[in-house]
Amino acid sequence: MKIAVTYDNGQVFQHFGHCENFKIYETKDKKIVSSEVVSAAGSGHGALAGFLQNHHVQALICGGIGGGARVALADIGMELYPGVTGDADASVEALLEGTLAYNPDTMCSHHHHAEGHDCGSHSCGEDKHGCAGN
Repeated sequence: MKIAVTYDNGQVFQHFGHCENFKIYETKDKKIVSSEVVSAAGSGHGALAGFLQNHHVQALICGGIGGGARVALADIGMELYPGVTGDADASVEALLEGTLAYNPDTMCSHHHHAEGHDCGSHSCGEDKHGCAGN
């Protein structure tokens, strides 16, 4: 089974649609047998499901993810584990052990802003925590 994790500097990246790298793990008998970091730069929101499908990924661990991406992943039969934070490798090991802490209801919204959060404070290319635009 191949498992992908939204990836940034060893951690689960928190915005699927802005993810530039995925770490893809090949697993067998509930063990990681290999892994590689793969660049998805330039793929954009709409193409990421196809990108993962082209890499034969069957499950995705991520932080936040929007409704459109959820539908695209469901359409290709991808298992989804959103709402995960922390170390990417440890997250995959926890999934394989059946102990992954995730929130199936986690959603990113491009129009919702947490109290005290101002999208105007972001620079171009920064992690926008769900804010639209690049």
